[in-house]
Parts: sequence; structure tokens; C-alpha cells
Amino acid sequence: MSEPVEIKVRGYHLDVYNHVNNARYLEFLEEARWHYFEGYLDLPRWRREHGLVFVLVNVNIDYLLPANLDDVLEVTAEIKRIGRSSVVMEQLVRFKGTDKLAARADITFVMADEKAGKAVPVDGELRARLEGLIAQS
Repeated sequence: MSEPVEIKVRGYHLDVYNHVNNARYLEFLEEARWHYFEGYLDLPRWRREHGLVFVLVNVNIDYLLPANLDDVLEVTAEIKRIGRSSVVMEQLVRFKGTDKLAARADITFVMADEKAGKAVPVDGELRARLEGLIAQS
């Protein structure tokens, strides 16, 4: 699992009910994914050298507890499974210092050839690296 990304809930994250708006969780999750990949996989290199990009194709979020102004959240990401051309990540949004979850999400990407605009198999060195990340969890 990645080191958590800490996010302090600010006023602009809130909706009319004074808790984090559901759409803001997408931003929190994305921040943690960038952090994860920066630590384990050089995505710009894969794009530059191989023309391969991860394309998000599905987000499934369970909102469990409301987060409010000044709460500090810890957001993690880890690879859950690798398919032929897809990768599923599990992401958790916890209240800092607790086991309480504000949200959990499964995020599905496909590996795509950027020029062709279509999914390609996750294989070779990339598959080995991603499988290695599962083993670390």
C-alpha cells in the first residue's frame, strides 16, 4: 500500500450540507494515485518510450462517513488486480489516526496505445512491475 496522502478538509471542499462534496472525493483519490505512481512507476517514461497511457474507465465509490471542515484525511492507493488490459486499484479515505473510513473506491484503468486510441494488453516489463506492487501490499 502506498504511503497515505494527507488532505485537510477546507471550506471549498464542502457542499450545502457542510460535508465534503461527493465530487471532491474524485480529486482526493486522483491526488493519491499520482502520489502512488510517482513513487513506484514512471508513467511519463512509459508514455514517452512506449506510447502507453493509463486511461480511467470506471470509478466505483462507496461513501461511508461524512468528512467535515478541518478533518484530516489519509488517502491510499494499491493495486488490487491486473487483467489482460486493465488494472484495478483499491483506494481508501480514512480519518487520520483512525480506522474509520470516509470512503472506499475501486478504480479501473485500461492500458492504451495513445496513438491508436485503443486498449492493449498489460504485458512484459510493465506487467512484472505492476505484479511486484501487488506482492508488496
